[in-house]
Amino acid sequence: MSPRIAFLANPTAEAQQARAALVSRYGEVAQDAADVIVALGGDGFMLRTLHTMLQRRVPVFGMKLGKVGFLMNQYRAEDLPARLARAHATSLAPLHMRAETRADAIEEALAFNEVSLLRQTNQAAHLRIALDGQVKLDELICDGALVATPAGSTAYNFSAHGPILPLDANVLALTPISPFRPRSWRGALQTDNKLLRIEAIAP
Repeated sequence: MSPRIAFLANPTAEAQQARAALVSRYGEVAQDAADVIVALGGDGFMLRTLHTMLQRRVPVFGMKLGKVGFLMNQYRAEDLPARLARAHATSLAPLHMRAETRADAIEEALAFNEVSLLRQTNQAAHLRIALDGQVKLDELICDGALVATPAGSTAYNFSAHGPILPLDANVLALTPISPFRPRSWRGALQTDNKLLRIEAIAP
């Protein structure tokens, strides 16, 4: 029995045309009745779709119709139900970001790709990094730092010279952005069940 499919597509003409062709070929159900969501676009669209579907926990199968598609499968209109049946599922756990501002406000968000902390002035940031309450780096002088999931490791993290992680790896990448001191530090890997704290300190 073929799965009930809902198609989501990037606003580009190419993705919208592909969506129309797939709907004509395979039919479509409403998103809340679908067994699987097929996302047509690039990695950015895939990440937005994952956020949209977070509460439903429905599988998302991406097909590349964008400029970047590390998270996507090759686009092919033929044999879609068979491809879905053969697909290898990968579970992605989003990062939970909790930021405390100098005004004692709390901001929280979920991220499937990465969380980044960036300097807001012309001066370099001075950061302290702790893992499970234990300080690992007393002072990092840099433009910022980011924590990337395997799904996000090929994006901003890779541009900042961080490692590419396999999608099923149980680790996160901690990558500095333009480090000034220590210059030799290129980041670290940590298991994703640790509590990481990055704290801005006075220079």
